[in-house]
Amino acid sequence: MRVTLAVDAEDAAGALDDLYAWLRQDPDLRAFVRREVPATPPSGAMGALGELVSLLLAPGGPTAALGAAVVVWLQGRRGTQTVTLSLPDGTQVVVSSEKVRGLTAEGASELAEQVAAALRQDRHPPAERETPRPQEAQGVQETRGTAGDDGRVGPSRDAG
Repeated sequence: MRVTLAVDAEDAAGALDDLYAWLRQDPDLRAFVRREVPATPPSGAMGALGELVSLLLAPGGPTAALGAAVVVWLQGRRGTQTVTLSLPDGTQVVVSSEKVRGLTAEGASELAEQVAAALRQDRHPPAERETPRPQEAQGVQETRGTAGDDGRVGPSRDAG
């Protein structure tokens, strides 16, 4: 499974460099992390994109480590930054620093699990199966890092 990460920040290139270095420090992810220049901008993108970070994970690969690494990286960042994790089928998982900064360790762990579940395309992780919310019951959960969202993440096939 190929996962591509893009960073939206004031200094996006510097933030992407920092995220790349952060992911390379994780022993579970180090071998999978690559830098790449996209051949063409994704549909709906305005202008050319700079470099991206990509990971090529085997099925059942370290999605939990990736989710945790992204959440912890965002918790330590200043300013507003957003990481978009994209899958080849168009699914996008968007996590914003505004929503993770104040999380407790338990909250950060739950968010990392939600990111991993979305990347595995497990639309209903065990905790959600017990108490489904109306939006989750439909299999669609979208976070775009706006002030009105509640910090949850999930698949979005129409983002982008």
